[in-house]
Amino acid sequence: MKPISKIKILTLLAALPLASVAQHQKADPVLPLDPVVRTGKLPNGFTYYIRHNEEPKHRVLLYLVNKAGSVLEDEDQRGLAHFMEHMSFNGTKHFPHNDLVDYLQKAGVRFGADLNAYTSFDETVYQLPIPSDNPELLKGGIEIMRDWAQEATLDPTEINKERGVVLEEKRLGKGAQERMRRAYWPILLNNSRYGERIPIGLDTVLDNFKRPQIYRFYHDWYRPDLQALIIVGDVNADSLVKVIKATFGDLRKPEHERPRTKYTVPLTGKNQFIAVTDKEMPATVAEVIIKHQQPPLKTATDYRNAIIQGLFNQMLAARYAELSRKADVPFIRGGAEISPLIGGLDNYGASIVAKSGELEQGFKAVWRETERVKRFGFTATELERAKEAYLNNIENGLKEKDKTNSQSYVKEYQEYFLQGVTAPGIAVEYKLTKDDLPGISLAEVNALTGIYIKNTNRDILIMAPDKDKNSLPDETSVNGWMKAVETESLKPYSDNVSNKPLFTTTPVSGKILSEQQDKELHTITFTLSNGVKVILKPTTFKNDEIIFNGFASGGTSLYNDADYQSAANAGTVIPAGGAGNYSADQLDKYLEGKELSVSPYINERFEGIRGSSTNRDLETALQLVYAYFTQPRKDAVIFNGIIVKSKASLLNRSDDPSSVFSDTVSAIIGNYNIRRTGPTLEKISAINLDKAYQIYKERFADASGFSFVFTGSIDTTVIKPLLEKYLGSLPATESHEMARDLDIHAPGGKIDKNVYKGSEPKSTVILDFSGKFDYSSENKVKLDALKECLEIRLLQRLREDESGVYSPGVFANSAKLPQPHYSFVVQFGCAPQNVNKLIASTLDEISKLKASGPSQENVDKWRVEEKTSMAIQMQNNGFWLNYISSQLQSGDFLGEVNSYNAQLDKITAAAIKEMAEQYLSGDNYIRLVLLPETATTTK
Repeated sequence: MKPISKIKILTLLAALPLASVAQHQKADPVLPLDPVVRTGKLPNGFTYYIRHNEEPKHRVLLYLVNKAGSVLEDEDQRGLAHFMEHMSFNGTKHFPHNDLVDYLQKAGVRFGADLNAYTSFDETVYQLPIPSDNPELLKGGIEIMRDWAQEATLDPTEINKERGVVLEEKRLGKGAQERMRRAYWPILLNNSRYGERIPIGLDTVLDNFKRPQIYRFYHDWYRPDLQALIIVGDVNADSLVKVIKATFGDLRKPEHERPRTKYTVPLTGKNQFIAVTDKEMPATVAEVIIKHQQPPLKTATDYRNAIIQGLFNQMLAARYAELSRKADVPFIRGGAEISPLIGGLDNYGASIVAKSGELEQGFKAVWRETERVKRFGFTATELERAKEAYLNNIENGLKEKDKTNSQSYVKEYQEYFLQGVTAPGIAVEYKLTKDDLPGISLAEVNALTGIYIKNTNRDILIMAPDKDKNSLPDETSVNGWMKAVETESLKPYSDNVSNKPLFTTTPVSGKILSEQQDKELHTITFTLSNGVKVILKPTTFKNDEIIFNGFASGGTSLYNDADYQSAANAGTVIPAGGAGNYSADQLDKYLEGKELSVSPYINERFEGIRGSSTNRDLETALQLVYAYFTQPRKDAVIFNGIIVKSKASLLNRSDDPSSVFSDTVSAIIGNYNIRRTGPTLEKISAINLDKAYQIYKERFADASGFSFVFTGSIDTTVIKPLLEKYLGSLPATESHEMARDLDIHAPGGKIDKNVYKGSEPKSTVILDFSGKFDYSSENKVKLDALKECLEIRLLQRLREDESGVYSPGVFANSAKLPQPHYSFVVQFGCAPQNVNKLIASTLDEISKLKASGPSQENVDKWRVEEKTSMAIQMQNNGFWLNYISSQLQSGDFLGEVNSYNAQLDKITAAAIKEMAEQYLSGDNYIRLVLLPETATTTK
């Protein structure tokens, strides 16, 4: 089990034992905010937090956080907290109409991807990431924050235009889950205000409200005492404090200020049972939700209790992961944890996705492990491993304190402002953790079961397909299941830990035969004595992170259709059984205190192994690579469990509109090749363990064709002997098999297909242009420019002008192998009655691109967006791993990235027009539309 991420320690570990808090509350001072943060409150109540952080360099994040969400809406305002968020992008004092989006696009900020916002029950948050090395742009960013705080114009014309956009956003969320949530949400939340103030709102309000209603919400709640500005990035904090005081000091409070009520979900002490069904629900899900008051996380004592809860959740997750691998486990998925809920509550929640007809068995299996923990607790060895993992994780966080992404700090300060969740800084967290962990006893961790697993304030929720409605249990039956488990004769958990070495024989080291340096790309290439090539790219983006990918040509393309299912799943089902001397359970426990991951894979054209580790655990990661190559395991019990659960998950797939549409899209674009059609029971039955094992061993039998790429905080002196020992010792047969061309491609000509599925008045549109591609680095860039220029136009026309969609997407892909080809896709959701109109508008914009090309303004927007985005990506280890790997796999020049900006500068509107003429000709055009079952259309 991987330990909890350091960034989430404070936000995810929330529920604390009430008794412990009560004992220490008076004597235990609140932990101070990290002193690195510049913070203050202006006389009008406006709060600010500023932190200098250079990850990434030359970038800054600006967030405006408002303690104003849907829970504050009056009855005639339901949905207007969220609508107000939209209106902040549709006209402010300094940016009328849609000028804000246009201004930021010219500065390299993408709408949706970078510039965004969200509205929840208790808050509305606006985010703006911008380059920080442009003083005018930074000044503009502060001005935008000021406008968002209190200068929205709320133009009635813009309000009416935005109604359609918001209703389309609401339409996207419609379906089985939303229909069932409407039924159980008020009950689950004890008929509190949270149960009736869903942020997306009511159609009756969204369709009919007038400006005074939304202005009243804005006037009442967008006020300085409920607002905070968070700025984290490569900026001068001292100078920004002066700017903030000058810019936000004149924000006004309402003359007649409404009290900001702190709403909560009351605990009634009673138990509740809710069963809901829907004809499009693909599985039966049961949840046990035991609700508790959520104490604050502010003091050192609170933090210690948070650690206890983190250890509890970590060990409980490991128990359920082990259970899920057992033979004939009677559920598809199951687990339990303590986690935040809503409205001042947290909960102990146990959940199960049941196999068809096995709800009782599955429910009992999940609840049995909860009862086992409650009755016997955890073991000393489990706690020892969990503590080691927890400490290693926080230590790694401390090592990366100067390389932590700004986004992580923003989230911390946001929680600090909204909920008072402590944010003392990683150094303080590390000291608290290191001091507290040794003294945390098994009894303290086990005591959480008595606090959280109770028979009061307990809700049982069952969601199921309509067709199973008559066979669902009632409250008495489920209570009987729980009581039966609680009276069973259970045995304590046995912690099966292996002390064997990972593999039986010690690898015989190879040698590095040659070493080459690329001074422009700053890489080192080794050739090992068994033919393995290793490319190292040392970086300083992280202080202690190494990621890698090893691959060779071949993959499932080398196997016939009869063996395809076994080949396609071999990279999953064989590693699922463990490696070397360790079963899957033993391997999990062996790795629990280590910061690493290693995952074999076999895709259509390549087999390989991906991984990551710290420097301390790099040798273990490479040992695991060696074990997966040379000593894979074949575990029939785990294999059979995977097969049974996979089949169970498909039984109601045909009732889910999105799955039916997705399978249809894949089949048509894949020309109905068996390797492109959706999953079926027959395909799962075709997976053979012995055949999968044979194929896996074949794919990893010859390392001489493998290339390994490593990037991160690499010490070349340390890594070289490890490469020789664990990669240089891999078997080499010099067979050098190459992937085959399966000749699978999208069909030519024009195809028009409607899929009728689902009851909601919603549609999904996919327009696919594809074919042969004149592959080159220049044309790849041009295709991306074409994609972005079309997306800018569709955002303006389909969303802003026609109010017909929420978020149109354009996607462009090109590949060199097996044959140079491209795919250019437009996708959006909309009302069924608007399908043809919006497709016509899309094709009209494509026709304009072919006839006249894009405007120079849109080309310039794309260019600056791409340069800005690339500058950030190039400060990330993941980018370099993927870039070098993909260039090697396609046989492209590794130094291509060095001339990328120069290529961007060469792209003209005329060149993009030529791309549109060539690749959006409509000769190969597939039109796919998902429509409700009752819909009728005319073309």
